[in-house]
Amino acid sequence: MANIKSAKKRAVQSEKHRKHNMGLKSAYRTSVKKVEASITANNKEEATKALKAAIPMLDKVATKGIIHKNKAARCKSTLNKKIKNLK
Repeated sequence: MANIKSAKKRAVQSEKHRKHNMGLKSAYRTSVKKVEASITANNKEEATKALKAAIPMLDKVATKGIIHKNKAARCKSTLNKKIKNLK
């Protein structure tokens, strides 16, 4: 642990931010998994609804810097493409 007061404060802040970021990352992963599950179940309507909920989550996580913006774009594109290929 740090000895200097500012370093101690920074360590506390870093831990707090890490926990917050992990929560957001977990929520984004869950939303993507819901879309994937709907696609696997071959349910186009449910997959579309899940995608509409996942897109804002992906955008939020990307703007916060938790994932890269290109990863968010790639993920949205891939999910959209999978939904369009459903029969």
